[in-house]
Amino acid sequence: MIKKYLALGILMAFMQTGFAQAQQETKELNLQQAVSYALENNETIKKASNDELSSKYMINEARSNGLPQVDIKGTAVRTLEKQMIALPADFNPEQNGKPLIKPMGTDNTVQAGISVTQLLFSKSYFVGLKAARTAEDVYRIRREMANEDVIFNVGTAYFMVLQTKEQFESINANLRKLEQLEKILTLQYKNDLVKKVDVNRIKVSKINLENQKKNLQSGYEQQLNMLKFFMGMPLEQPIKLTGSADNAILTTQPTLAEAEQPVTERTGYQALKKQKELTALQIEGVKAGYYPSLAAFGNYNYQSQYNGRMISNQEAMWFPNSQVGLQVNIPVFDGLRKKSQVQQHQIALKNLELDLQQYNKSTQVELSNAINQLNNTRGNIDAQDENVKLAQEVYNTTNELYKEGLAPLSDLLNAETSLREAQTNYNNERLKYQIAQLNYLKAKGKLETLTK
Repeated sequence: MIKKYLALGILMAFMQTGFAQAQQETKELNLQQAVSYALENNETIKKASNDELSSKYMINEARSNGLPQVDIKGTAVRTLEKQMIALPADFNPEQNGKPLIKPMGTDNTVQAGISVTQLLFSKSYFVGLKAARTAEDVYRIRREMANEDVIFNVGTAYFMVLQTKEQFESINANLRKLEQLEKILTLQYKNDLVKKVDVNRIKVSKINLENQKKNLQSGYEQQLNMLKFFMGMPLEQPIKLTGSADNAILTTQPTLAEAEQPVTERTGYQALKKQKELTALQIEGVKAGYYPSLAAFGNYNYQSQYNGRMISNQEAMWFPNSQVGLQVNIPVFDGLRKKSQVQQHQIALKNLELDLQQYNKSTQVELSNAINQLNNTRGNIDAQDENVKLAQEVYNTTNELYKEGLAPLSDLLNAETSLREAQTNYNNERLKYQIAQLNYLKAKGKLETLTK
């Protein structure tokens, strides 16, 4: 029996271990997959989607004012001390001309009934309904803006991780070169062919490069965590990026002529347009308050008034009553309150028009800068690529000369440093180019193309 339970425990532990390993299985992601994951799991997008859903309920709330309003009410009142009334002396001949004092009402008053009100006409109601629908569009655009911000952040973090990953390859290649050279110099030093200082120089360069690699590893982990944060992914989930920093996002090379064209696809522009429309509806809604409103009402009640016990009183009698009618409300004078409200909204409308003009100008500047950055970094990549080739050629030549004893060790170390700097600059320019592509898509309002 003990063996049976022991075997069962081992099996369960194995299954739990396997389940934990399955949970921590590395997820491979390209840029499109990373963006798609973020659009489904990022908390900011979820909040924006909740706000958009809430706006739909705002429309239902506005619409409810035009539907029948039904209330069932009931009251039960026990009079503790009745109000007294003084009747003229003519009603009290036995009191020598003194007025007759009598209590008013009964001990108990009970009433129950139902009332219905139906709005027949109200211009404010119809304007409010249109404003609620416009507000729904505003929240939809805000959700799209949240999507764009997340796409841009994920794209930027994604390429930073890829660029850092490729720097590791460059550093590892240089470390292998230094390790081989250290082995050779160590043997030569043992045979009294080189000085101790030459071996130490190599060790110093190797240690510096190893420290650079450690710092790069720390930065790489931080960049991965930032990418997971933007994606809404748990930090403990291991991931592997399958893309390359050389992958181009754009299918065509943009020109500066595009910066002169108005960009209406941007969600920021659409949000300002909707806000302007909503402000105009607010003005219309305030003005609608000058119009009369009409409503129909009806109620049906049962009422009883009696003395004695309030509950289980056999003498209590119930009597129905009902009414129907129309109620009209005609505004006359409100102390110029509506006029002041209209003037405030009109100023807000002028400011929104200025915001639109400013937004168009800033978009043109942003788009122009993005295109210039694209063209500039594209040229820099070609120049840095050529620079890497030259630095590699210088290193190879210097290495051969050093092996033949025709070049000092300092020349070889300088050539290795120059090659490493050229490779780093090349990687940095490629990262700048990828971010420039993201800036261009953002300026054009086309970041959603990264999801396709």
